[in-house]
Amino acid sequence: MAGRPTEGLAGRETVMRVVFVHGACVRDGKWWWSRVAAALRADGLDSVAVRLPSCGEVAGAERDFAADVAQTRRVLREVGPAVLVGHSYGGVVATEAADAGEVTHLVYVSSFLPDVGQALAHLAPAEPAPYLDFSPDGTFGVRRESVRELFLQDCDEQAVEGAVARLTRQEASVLTAAVGHAGWRHLPSTAVVCAQDRATPPTLQRLQAARATRTVELPAGHHPMLSHPHLLADTVRAVAVPPERV
Repeated sequence: MAGRPTEGLAGRETVMRVVFVHGACVRDGKWWWSRVAAALRADGLDSVAVRLPSCGEVAGAERDFAADVAQTRRVLREVGPAVLVGHSYGGVVATEAADAGEVTHLVYVSSFLPDVGQALAHLAPAEPAPYLDFSPDGTFGVRRESVRELFLQDCDEQAVEGAVARLTRQEASVLTAAVGHAGWRHLPSTAVVCAQDRATPPTLQRLQAARATRTVELPAGHHPMLSHPHLLADTVRAVAVPPERV
């Protein structure tokens, strides 16, 4: 299905798409965003989910932050005009990668908006979250016993089972990698605050959201793409489709 048309610079219609970047310590972004993607597709908006090398999703690639950014930029250059949506850690990747392609709007979902020179570690609480497990091999992951209660408390059982099955370990170096480009300083942006999030405190989300152009609050936990996909799709649709075409 073709994406929703928008007017190009020369009066020609181009195609707007949505590019999704998933969060830390999971794989299979297409699955994580599938419910939102289906809601958008019903309105003619196509989407693509980035595969992150640091989560082991790209064979042969370096498994670091720079590789995640490079992969996202590659996708953006391929799809043309796009709304770039980042969840949690994915928002940090989106911030750095937004200078590629034709990004029209940044959407941050329970995420962070780092400035130039800042890393995720600079914006999160100083003490590592107790639900994270760091290994001597330089990787980290989410403790399985914490997933349901802290990340998925408002999700249905099918979503919980699918999410747990897609947990993975990730290179911990991504937490201390500073961004060299702050996309939110140059592009319109929307911060989606998840008011019932038990993993990333809503107070911290609101502090980060102050850097965005606008803020939307959803009555959701950490993964609104699973628990409230239509509400999140409404937010994305609002910035992807010109009002006269809705």
